[in-house]
Amino acid sequence: MIASMTGYAAISREIPQGSLALELRSVNNRYLDLQFRLPDELRALESEMRDFLGSGLTRGKVDCRVTFSSYSNSYHQQRLNHDLLKDLQIMSDEIKSIFPAAGDLSVAEILRWPGVLDSDPISVDDLRTSCMALLQTALQELVSTREREGEKLQNLLLERVQRMRQLVLDLLPGLPAILASFQERLLNSLKAAGLDEKDERIRQEFTLFANRVDVDEELSRLQGHLNEFEHILLAGGVVGKRLDFLTQELNRETNTLASKSVAREVTRIAVEMKVLIEQLREQIQNIE
Repeated sequence: MIASMTGYAAISREIPQGSLALELRSVNNRYLDLQFRLPDELRALESEMRDFLGSGLTRGKVDCRVTFSSYSNSYHQQRLNHDLLKDLQIMSDEIKSIFPAAGDLSVAEILRWPGVLDSDPISVDDLRTSCMALLQTALQELVSTREREGEKLQNLLLERVQRMRQLVLDLLPGLPAILASFQERLLNSLKAAGLDEKDERIRQEFTLFANRVDVDEELSRLQGHLNEFEHILLAGGVVGKRLDFLTQELNRETNTLASKSVAREVTRIAVEMKVLIEQLREQIQNIE
């Protein structure tokens, strides 16, 4: 099975420390490019996460975003720091002894004072373990998504290959008649110009030119490239770069076919081939 480089996975989980969510987005890229957006609590985990994703992915630009919402942000699970409150009271009394007109601190001002609301520290080790477990699940989902997209691409490419193969097969039977018609027109042109087709030099040039417009070799190579293209697609794996190279070869042979064309039918088929090759090229950019 081949895989697309386009995929998406989003996983969230409630853990004792809070709510943890992880999102993976993947698009096409020549190489594996990993980008991370992590909360401060998990910043040190980036290297381990990078190695883990690199073991499961080969190509693509992958954005990994992790968000963590601590339960300690809820008021009902927070505690007052009584030591700090006592210090605030002492400082407030001292200030009012110097400035009798100074007002008392409101409850809202006291609660906003840094450190007044206290909570249990978050276990970074537990959070790291939960995050890696979440990443493993998300990676599995991302790979499955990319494989499903890859299956669609595989079917689309196989369809294009079959259409190109049929174009070649349609042209092959009529090729001798096309060449014979061209040779007849060329002979008539020689006669109209008053040249003797039996002249040895003219016969040599005639033979050389007839060989230059013979496209049988190009059609044979096109068939070979199409067979190899299909074989690689069905074999599966990481095949994007190999398919891209074969597409270049298909394009090169088709350009030669068009340049040698001496009949409208050959030109028409070459144009259709180039359209299909361009469609192949566009889709291959998304294959891992």
